[in-house]
Amino acid sequence: MLRISDARIEEFITEDVPYIDLTCEVLGIGDAPGEMDYFTREECVLAGTDVARRMASKLGCEVVEARRDGERVAAGETFFRLRGAAADLHAAWKVCLNVFDHCSAVATKTRAMVDAAHAVNPHCEVLTTRKSQPGAKDLFTLAVMAGGAFPHRLGLSETVLVFDHHFTFCGGFDAFVENLPAIKARCIEKKLIVEADPERARILARAGVDGIQFDKIPVDELTPLVAELRVTYPHLTLIAAGGVNPNNAAAYAATGVDGLATTAPFAAKPLDMSVRMRAC
Repeated sequence: MLRISDARIEEFITEDVPYIDLTCEVLGIGDAPGEMDYFTREECVLAGTDVARRMASKLGCEVVEARRDGERVAAGETFFRLRGAAADLHAAWKVCLNVFDHCSAVATKTRAMVDAAHAVNPHCEVLTTRKSQPGAKDLFTLAVMAGGAFPHRLGLSETVLVFDHHFTFCGGFDAFVENLPAIKARCIEKKLIVEADPERARILARAGVDGIQFDKIPVDELTPLVAELRVTYPHLTLIAAGGVNPNNAAAYAATGVDGLATTAPFAAKPLDMSVRMRAC
Protein backbone atom coordinates (compact mmCIF):
# COMPACT_ATOMS: atom_id res chain seq x y z
CA MET A 1 0.00 0.00 0.00
CA LEU A 2 1.24 3.47 -0.85
CA ARG A 3 2.30 5.46 2.20
CA ILE A 4 0.60 8.84 2.59
CA SER A 5 1.50 10.79 5.72
CA ASP A 6 -0.95 12.22 8.24
CA ALA A 7 0.33 15.67 7.32
CA ARG A 8 -0.71 15.06 3.70
CA ILE A 9 -4.18 13.92 4.79
CA GLU A 10 -4.54 17.08 6.88
CA GLU A 11 -3.43 19.11 3.87
CA PHE A 12 -6.21 17.65 1.72
CA ILE A 13 -8.77 18.54 4.40
CA THR A 14 -7.46 22.03 5.11
CA GLU A 15 -7.52 22.95 1.44
CA ASP A 16 -11.32 22.50 1.41
CA VAL A 17 -12.22 23.16 5.06
CA PRO A 18 -9.75 25.73 6.41
CA TYR A 19 -11.84 26.74 9.45
CA ILE A 20 -15.55 25.83 9.65
CA ASP A 21 -18.46 24.88 7.43
CA LEU A 22 -20.12 28.29 7.50
CA THR A 23 -23.30 27.07 5.81
CA CYS A 24 -24.00 24.46 8.48
CA GLU A 25 -23.27 27.05 11.17
CA VAL A 26 -25.67 29.59 9.66
CA LEU A 27 -28.42 26.96 9.31
CA GLY A 28 -27.82 25.67 12.83
CA ILE A 29 -27.80 22.02 11.70
CA GLY A 30 -24.25 21.07 12.58
CA ASP A 31 -25.08 18.60 15.37
CA ALA A 32 -27.91 16.79 13.59
CA PRO A 33 -27.06 13.09 13.11
CA GLY A 34 -27.07 11.58 9.65
CA GLU A 35 -25.58 9.22 7.10
CA MET A 36 -24.02 9.78 3.69
CA ASP A 37 -23.67 7.30 0.81
CA TYR A 38 -21.14 7.70 -1.99
CA PHE A 39 -22.23 6.18 -5.30
CA THR A 40 -21.11 6.19 -8.91
CA ARG A 41 -23.16 6.80 -12.04
CA GLU A 42 -20.53 5.02 -14.14
CA GLU A 43 -19.01 1.56 -13.92
CA CYS A 44 -15.46 1.97 -12.64
CA VAL A 45 -12.45 0.58 -10.84
CA LEU A 46 -12.43 2.14 -7.39
CA ALA A 47 -9.43 4.03 -5.99
CA GLY A 48 -8.87 6.40 -3.07
CA THR A 49 -10.73 4.48 -0.37
CA ASP A 50 -7.98 4.50 2.24
CA VAL A 51 -7.37 8.23 1.78
CA ALA A 52 -11.10 8.97 2.05
CA ARG A 53 -11.41 6.74 5.11
CA ARG A 54 -8.61 8.57 6.90
CA MET A 55 -10.00 12.01 5.99
CA ALA A 56 -13.50 11.07 7.12
CA SER A 57 -12.21 9.73 10.43
CA LYS A 58 -10.22 12.89 11.10
CA LEU A 59 -13.38 14.89 10.43
CA GLY A 60 -15.30 12.95 13.07
CA CYS A 61 -17.23 10.59 10.79
CA GLU A 62 -17.67 6.86 11.28
CA VAL A 63 -16.96 4.70 8.23
CA VAL A 64 -19.88 2.26 8.10
CA GLU A 65 -19.14 0.59 4.78
CA ALA A 66 -16.27 0.78 2.29
CA ARG A 67 -15.34 -1.12 -0.82
CA ARG A 68 -11.67 -1.80 -1.51
CA ASP A 69 -9.36 -0.10 -3.98
CA GLY A 70 -9.11 -2.07 -7.20
CA GLU A 71 -12.67 -3.44 -7.01
CA ARG A 72 -15.04 -2.95 -9.92
CA VAL A 73 -18.14 -0.95 -8.98
CA ALA A 74 -21.28 -1.00 -11.08
CA ALA A 75 -23.18 2.13 -12.14
CA GLY A 76 -25.59 3.18 -9.41
CA GLU A 77 -23.80 1.18 -6.72
CA THR A 78 -22.91 2.60 -3.29
CA PHE A 79 -19.24 2.07 -2.45
CA PHE A 80 -18.65 4.19 0.69
CA ARG A 81 -20.95 5.06 3.61
CA LEU A 82 -20.36 7.45 6.50
CA ARG A 83 -22.26 8.24 9.70
CA GLY A 84 -21.87 11.37 11.80
CA ALA A 85 -23.04 14.87 12.61
CA ALA A 86 -24.28 16.97 9.70
CA ALA A 87 -21.38 19.42 9.93
CA ASP A 88 -18.85 16.57 9.83
CA LEU A 89 -20.60 14.85 6.93
CA HIS A 90 -20.66 18.08 4.93
CA ALA A 91 -16.98 18.68 5.70
CA ALA A 92 -16.12 15.21 4.38
CA TRP A 93 -18.50 15.36 1.40
CA LYS A 94 -16.50 17.05 -1.32
CA VAL A 95 -12.96 16.42 -0.15
CA CYS A 96 -13.60 12.65 -0.22
CA LEU A 97 -15.64 12.83 -3.43
CA ASN A 98 -12.86 14.68 -5.23
CA VAL A 99 -10.40 11.94 -4.33
CA PHE A 100 -12.80 9.22 -5.44
CA ASP A 101 -13.85 10.64 -8.80
CA HIS A 102 -10.32 11.63 -9.90
CA CYS A 103 -8.47 8.57 -8.59
CA SER A 104 -11.11 6.10 -9.74
CA ALA A 105 -11.04 7.63 -13.23
CA VAL A 106 -7.28 7.06 -13.43
CA ALA A 107 -7.63 3.54 -12.03
CA THR A 108 -10.38 2.68 -14.52
CA LYS A 109 -8.40 3.89 -17.53
CA THR A 110 -5.33 2.10 -16.20
CA ARG A 111 -7.21 -1.19 -15.81
CA ALA A 112 -8.44 -0.96 -19.40
CA MET A 113 -4.84 -0.71 -20.60
CA VAL A 114 -3.64 -3.49 -18.29
CA ASP A 115 -6.41 -5.84 -19.41
CA ALA A 116 -5.73 -5.08 -23.08
CA ALA A 117 -1.98 -5.68 -22.69
CA HIS A 118 -2.30 -8.85 -20.59
CA ALA A 119 -4.85 -10.36 -23.00
CA VAL A 120 -2.14 -10.69 -25.65
CA ASN A 121 1.01 -10.69 -23.51
CA PRO A 122 0.58 -11.60 -19.81
CA HIS A 123 4.22 -10.70 -19.13
CA CYS A 124 3.95 -7.12 -20.42
CA GLU A 125 3.32 -4.58 -17.65
CA VAL A 126 1.80 -1.11 -17.95
CA LEU A 127 4.19 1.46 -16.48
CA THR A 128 3.10 5.03 -15.77
CA THR A 129 5.62 7.84 -16.16
CA ARG A 130 6.39 10.79 -13.89
CA LYS A 131 4.41 13.18 -16.10
CA SER A 132 1.48 13.39 -13.71
CA GLN A 133 -0.21 16.54 -12.44
CA PRO A 134 2.14 18.49 -10.13
CA GLY A 135 1.19 18.08 -6.50
CA ALA A 136 -0.87 14.93 -7.08
CA LYS A 137 1.80 12.26 -7.62
CA ASP A 138 0.85 10.30 -4.51
CA LEU A 139 -2.84 10.14 -5.42
CA PHE A 140 -2.15 9.28 -9.05
CA THR A 141 0.34 6.60 -8.02
CA LEU A 142 -2.15 4.86 -5.72
CA ALA A 143 -4.72 5.12 -8.53
CA VAL A 144 -2.57 3.46 -11.20
CA MET A 145 -1.61 0.73 -8.75
CA ALA A 146 -5.30 0.15 -7.97
CA GLY A 147 -5.74 -0.22 -11.72
CA GLY A 148 -3.05 -2.91 -11.87
CA ALA A 149 -0.13 -0.91 -13.26
CA PHE A 150 3.23 0.06 -11.79
CA PRO A 151 4.99 3.42 -11.64
CA HIS A 152 7.69 3.60 -14.34
CA ARG A 153 9.56 6.43 -12.62
CA LEU A 154 8.45 8.23 -9.47
CA GLY A 155 11.31 10.68 -9.84
CA LEU A 156 14.82 11.26 -11.13
CA SER A 157 16.39 9.84 -7.99
CA GLU A 158 15.31 6.23 -8.40
CA THR A 159 16.17 5.13 -11.95
CA VAL A 160 18.88 5.56 -14.58
CA LEU A 161 17.22 6.41 -17.90
CA VAL A 162 19.38 8.02 -20.59
CA PHE A 163 17.89 10.27 -23.28
CA ASP A 164 19.32 12.08 -26.31
CA HIS A 165 19.66 15.18 -24.15
CA HIS A 166 22.15 13.35 -21.95
CA PHE A 167 24.32 12.49 -24.96
CA THR A 168 24.70 16.23 -25.58
CA PHE A 169 26.67 16.51 -22.37
CA CYS A 170 28.47 13.18 -22.73
CA GLY A 171 30.29 14.12 -25.92
CA GLY A 172 27.70 12.47 -28.17
CA PHE A 173 26.31 8.98 -28.65
CA ASP A 174 29.61 7.39 -29.73
CA ALA A 175 31.40 8.77 -26.69
CA PHE A 176 28.63 7.45 -24.45
CA VAL A 177 29.01 3.95 -25.89
CA GLU A 178 32.79 4.13 -25.50
CA ASN A 179 32.43 5.11 -21.85
CA LEU A 180 29.68 2.60 -21.11
CA PRO A 181 31.80 0.21 -18.99
CA ALA A 182 32.76 3.05 -16.65
CA ILE A 183 29.17 4.32 -16.54
CA LYS A 184 27.80 0.87 -15.66
CA ALA A 185 30.40 0.54 -12.93
CA ARG A 186 28.86 3.60 -11.24
CA CYS A 187 25.30 2.22 -11.20
CA ILE A 188 25.86 -1.39 -10.19
CA GLU A 189 22.62 -1.52 -8.16
CA LYS A 190 20.45 -0.10 -10.94
CA LYS A 191 19.55 -1.10 -14.47
CA LEU A 192 20.96 1.21 -17.11
CA ILE A 193 18.12 1.93 -19.55
CA VAL A 194 18.65 4.01 -22.70
CA GLU A 195 16.03 5.46 -25.04
CA ALA A 196 17.00 4.68 -28.63
CA ASP A 197 15.86 4.24 -32.21
CA PRO A 198 16.26 0.82 -33.90
CA GLU A 199 19.77 1.49 -35.24
CA ARG A 200 21.12 2.69 -31.92
CA ALA A 201 19.26 -0.07 -30.07
CA ARG A 202 21.36 -2.71 -31.82
CA ILE A 203 24.58 -0.87 -30.95
CA LEU A 204 23.54 -0.42 -27.32
CA ALA A 205 22.53 -4.06 -26.98
CA ARG A 206 25.96 -5.17 -28.19
CA ALA A 207 27.61 -2.66 -25.86
CA GLY A 208 25.88 -4.15 -22.82
CA VAL A 209 23.10 -1.83 -21.63
CA ASP A 210 20.49 -3.43 -19.39
CA GLY A 211 17.48 -2.17 -21.26
CA ILE A 212 16.19 -0.10 -24.15
CA GLN A 213 13.19 2.18 -24.31
CA PHE A 214 11.70 2.69 -27.77
CA ASP A 215 9.97 6.04 -28.26
CA LYS A 216 7.20 6.31 -30.87
CA ILE A 217 8.40 3.30 -32.91
CA PRO A 218 5.45 2.02 -35.03
CA VAL A 219 4.15 -1.42 -34.10
CA ASP A 220 4.97 -2.94 -37.50
CA GLU A 221 8.58 -1.80 -37.13
CA LEU A 222 8.90 -2.70 -33.46
CA THR A 223 7.64 -6.27 -33.78
CA PRO A 224 10.55 -7.67 -35.87
CA LEU A 225 13.08 -5.58 -33.92
CA VAL A 226 11.96 -7.06 -30.60
CA ALA A 227 12.11 -10.58 -32.06
CA GLU A 228 15.62 -9.92 -33.38
CA LEU A 229 16.93 -8.59 -30.06
CA ARG A 230 15.33 -11.40 -28.07
CA VAL A 231 17.34 -14.03 -29.97
CA THR A 232 20.75 -12.61 -29.11
CA TYR A 233 19.99 -10.66 -25.92
CA PRO A 234 17.25 -12.58 -24.07
CA HIS A 235 17.83 -10.75 -20.78
CA LEU A 236 17.55 -7.26 -22.30
CA THR A 237 14.62 -5.25 -20.90
CA LEU A 238 12.55 -3.73 -23.70
CA ILE A 239 9.99 -0.97 -23.18
CA ALA A 240 7.64 0.71 -25.65
CA ALA A 241 6.91 4.37 -25.00
CA GLY A 242 5.46 7.43 -26.68
CA GLY A 243 1.77 7.62 -27.52
CA VAL A 244 0.83 4.33 -25.86
CA ASN A 245 -2.87 4.48 -24.93
CA PRO A 246 -5.91 2.23 -24.42
CA ASN A 247 -6.50 2.02 -28.17
CA ASN A 248 -3.05 0.62 -29.03
CA ALA A 249 -1.91 -0.99 -25.77
CA ALA A 250 -2.73 -4.48 -27.03
CA ALA A 251 -0.87 -3.95 -30.30
CA TYR A 252 2.26 -2.72 -28.52
CA ALA A 253 2.11 -5.51 -25.94
CA ALA A 254 1.86 -8.05 -28.77
CA THR A 255 5.26 -6.92 -30.08
CA GLY A 256 6.80 -8.84 -27.17
CA VAL A 257 8.12 -5.90 -25.13
CA ASP A 258 8.36 -6.20 -21.36
CA GLY A 259 6.54 -2.97 -20.58
CA LEU A 260 4.49 -0.09 -21.90
CA ALA A 261 5.51 3.33 -20.56
CA THR A 262 2.54 5.67 -20.72
CA THR A 263 1.06 8.91 -19.44
CA ALA A 264 -2.42 8.14 -20.78
CA PRO A 265 -4.13 7.23 -17.46
CA PHE A 266 -3.30 10.63 -15.99
CA ALA A 267 -5.53 12.32 -18.56
CA ALA A 268 -8.63 10.37 -17.49
CA LYS A 269 -11.76 12.49 -17.20
CA PRO A 270 -13.11 12.54 -13.61
CA LEU A 271 -15.96 10.09 -13.11
CA ASP A 272 -19.57 11.06 -12.46
CA MET A 273 -19.91 10.28 -8.76
CA SER A 274 -22.13 11.79 -6.10
CA VAL A 275 -23.56 11.38 -2.57
CA ARG A 276 -26.92 10.93 -0.87
CA MET A 277 -27.44 12.24 2.65
CA ARG A 278 -30.20 11.37 5.08
CA ALA A 279 -31.03 12.41 8.63
CA CYS A 280 -31.04 9.68 11.27
